Amino acid sequence: MKIWPRNKNEHTPQGIDWDNIPEHIAIIMDGNGRWAQKKGMPRGIGHRAGLEALKAVVRCCDEIGVKYLTVYAFSTENWKRPQSEIGILMSLLKEYLKRELMELVANHVQIRVSGEIEQLPKDVYEDVLQACQKTKNNDGLVFNLALNYGGRSEIVKAVREIAQEVRNGEISVQEINEKIIEDHLYTASIPDPELLIRTSGEMRLSNFLLWQVAYSEIVVAEEYWPDFKEKSLLNAIEIYQNRERRFGGIMKVEE
Repeated sequence: MKIWPRNKNEHTPQGIDWDNIPEHIAIIMDGNGRWAQKKGMPRGIGHRAGLEALKAVVRCCDEIGVKYLTVYAFSTENWKRPQSEIGILMSLLKEYLKRELMELVANHVQIRVSGEIEQLPKDVYEDVLQACQKTKNNDGLVFNLALNYGGRSEIVKAVREIAQEVRNGEISVQEINEKIIEDHLYTASIPDPELLIRTSGEMRLSNFLLWQVAYSEIVVAEEYWPDFKEKSLLNAIEIYQNRERRFGGIMKVEE
């Protein structure tokens, strides 16, 4: 178990069970632009503030013993945004990978990616691959960046790969099951998230991990992403811990 808080002056929820931290947390980081607009600032300022929130959350997850963290960094639909905003997002991604890589390596964090990263700008693509390569042997927190990611396109990719295997005679149609489908997802070696967090009060999945979150507990935080820091994460974990996970069954009745 990791130690929290870092010092006695930091607030931590009283009800946290440190022996029941979710193994895998997924986050839809929403509200950067609205956060900035509400303050009368350009949307780009909001994305930069969101980057600071991401650094705090990654550090906290590592410290409290979360094993996998998947964040929705850039969706397949985000290409519809103005080119100027896309450029800012890509620049911030490059900046994050370069500035934080040494700390991530020092803390044994392993960077992975989910999505069609080949379609990213060449320089961004190369920086992402380099970060994955430099951290591939780390045995700490697995930090999974969903980049140019869409849940539906991920499932389509899996179906195409499985269809090709059937066509090649490697498997039969009757052999197709959930395990085979999961093996063809970007998250093949990562367990499904127990907890999905979405910020900014929005009540939708936005094409994120559609297969994987079938039984995830969903916590919607009212804060915009730049305001979502360690305390917010711990509050979401406390909410998760106070829910009963039945997976389609019924509540156990004590005799």
